[in-house]
Amino acid sequence: MTFYSMMNDSFTMGQQLELLARVVVATLCGVAVGFERTRRLKEAGIRTHCVVACAAALLMIVSKYGFADLALHGQTDFMGSRGADPSRIAAQIVSGIGFLGAGLIFRNGLAVKGLTTAAGVWATAAVGMAVGAGLYFIGLFTVLIIVAMQLILHRRALGGDAYCTQRLVVVFYDSEGVHRALETLLDHMEAQILESDIERREDGPATYRLTVRSRHPLDFQTMNTFLSNHPEIQRFSV
Repeated sequence: MTFYSMMNDSFTMGQQLELLARVVVATLCGVAVGFERTRRLKEAGIRTHCVVACAAALLMIVSKYGFADLALHGQTDFMGSRGADPSRIAAQIVSGIGFLGAGLIFRNGLAVKGLTTAAGVWATAAVGMAVGAGLYFIGLFTVLIIVAMQLILHRRALGGDAYCTQRLVVVFYDSEGVHRALETLLDHMEAQILESDIERREDGPATYRLTVRSRHPLDFQTMNTFLSNHPEIQRFSV
């Protein structure tokens, strides 16, 4: 009974409701970041970001206020002989969330996927920590920055983000017309060939397997038009 009375004396009902509000606000911040990721069909969406932000806020509250019962008669015992450190739990969130982010990163051929999503989960945890610590303004403002960066930089990609890696497989009956058309298509894509595998058969079609990094990736309409203009092509896949 002494333990529970000490905890109840440490926090009034109003203070506990304020701490609960921090968890709710952090969860809503996770919704904002996760919604943008969900719209782009990414691996971690609203649910993942909500849970990360909510849990980070709760852990931050526990880290910051969970040892309130150690404050005796106005004298904090955090750094005394008991060795309690209120920053210890918060410090582990930063490194611990990295394991979750690592599971979102995977390699597909020469392309690495999931880096931005993993970074977003890590940033969402930081937002949850800020809100959990009571830093509402900076937490909410950070959410606006994260969402704005995602929206703007997806429309106006810069540097390497402006390029896409694709694997093209073209099966066709060998002809100069198709060769010239492929060269024109690659020029239009502003493509750089990273890998190539060419297979030719005397009695059958040739097969080109190309891994390209391009500024203008192929879409279905372009592929369909290309096939219609060149009946020699038996198969064209991306």
